[in-house]
Amino acid sequence: MPTRLPVITSLLLATAAVLAQPADNWPRKKLIETGWDQPDTARFRQNLAEMDKTPFDGVVVVCTGKTAEGKGISLRAAFCPEPWQEAWFQTCLEDLQATKPTHLKDNFIALGANPGNVDWFDDAGWKNVVEHWRIAARLAKQGGMKGLLFDPEPYTKGFSQFKYSMQAGNAQHTFADYYAQARERGRQVMEALKSEYPDMTLFCYFMNIANYPAAGQPDPVQALAGAGYGLYAPFVDGWLDVIPPTLTLVDGCENAYLFSSRMQYVEAALKIKGACQSLVSRANRAKYRAQTQVSFGIYLDAYLNPEGNTYYLGPKNGSRLNQLRDNVGNALDAADEYVWVYGEKYRWWPTPNGGVKPESWEQVMPGVDAALRFAADPVAAARQAMAQANLPNLARNADFAAEKALSVTGAEVTYKEGGLPAGWGFWQENTTGTAGWDRQMGRTAPGAAKAWQVTGGCFTHEIG
Repeated sequence: MPTRLPVITSLLLATAAVLAQPADNWPRKKLIETGWDQPDTARFRQNLAEMDKTPFDGVVVVCTGKTAEGKGISLRAAFCPEPWQEAWFQTCLEDLQATKPTHLKDNFIALGANPGNVDWFDDAGWKNVVEHWRIAARLAKQGGMKGLLFDPEPYTKGFSQFKYSMQAGNAQHTFADYYAQARERGRQVMEALKSEYPDMTLFCYFMNIANYPAAGQPDPVQALAGAGYGLYAPFVDGWLDVIPPTLTLVDGCENAYLFSSRMQYVEAALKIKGACQSLVSRANRAKYRAQTQVSFGIYLDAYLNPEGNTYYLGPKNGSRLNQLRDNVGNALDAADEYVWVYGEKYRWWPTPNGGVKPESWEQVMPGVDAALRFAADPVAAARQAMAQANLPNLARNADFAAEKALSVTGAEVTYKEGGLPAGWGFWQENTTGTAGWDRQMGRTAPGAAKAWQVTGGCFTHEIG
């Protein structure tokens, strides 16, 4: 027997799609890819067509220049005392300017805090570090990038830029001395950024969330003295001292790698926007709240690692892919604009990194592409899936274009003046509204279902 079902018309679908879009003054949520398959500028240019097809809205790109002698110089090693020349990165700039993405629009240049062997009281060394930041900002601006992706983590053995005990002059200067000096260096770096790219986004894998244990302490400065990132807080405070109102900071909350519930993301967002304010000076807290976005890191390997691994996330409703999709969705809901996806073992596109296996993430985790697309934009993902499936439209006269249509039994139904679209019915509850056919829409489809003075009702259609 045929079943009478309420049908959402194409007009209602269009309305729902409009309502699902963010307001003009609210950023659309986006996924940024970063990991061991990070492309350099040449591979970004060469593999763009493949990269543009992925679920991501942007990617982190490595800029490696060359000295006159052919030595490679990477912006991931920006915290070094040696002077650099902007001309060394000319090829990188040419690659970026020649790359014209159609989908990957929010791209960032990678910049790291390594080797981290510049003491905060080394004026000559810091003059060069600041210049490295300025070169990076100019490359980002002239190369059409969204901004910089800063990784504060120390990777060079024996050095740690933000740890007081690792500084060469810690025997001569107290932590309070270094705290003040780090804030001054932060000012110098931000002055360089705003001179080159005042409306950039400075995306950090993590920012003040790294020092959350010190937030809210009676004396946060003293609590930072022994912390691994104790000098990072004043460095960020220095940014805020001189930050232009057009520049955006992003706290990427890397410690979200093992989050597995909506509440964890919400609580972390509240920490970043709330308690972490105590890690910056009172004069800068309004700027911090207004210009710092909340973001979260998603660690793909955790969804493939075996149980017992430090980074392991188990299944949800029988599937680890379900866990990934829900986590990304929850992260995007709690984030201001960005969620970044980090992977190590596998790849999204070609990479020369020998530590990355030849298989793609889709090959080892079938459905990961669709899961990320659904989490980022469920409506668009559903439309794409329907288009790819080439599903038949079981509704007859679905576009309200015809004066005649077949009923579910095969009998011909003809439109009558003032009546409903051919083949359609209408139901309403506790109202005396009217429904009909508007054949003067002027759209690609020549007609539309119309209802007026109806507070509760729907068009109906029999599906056999």
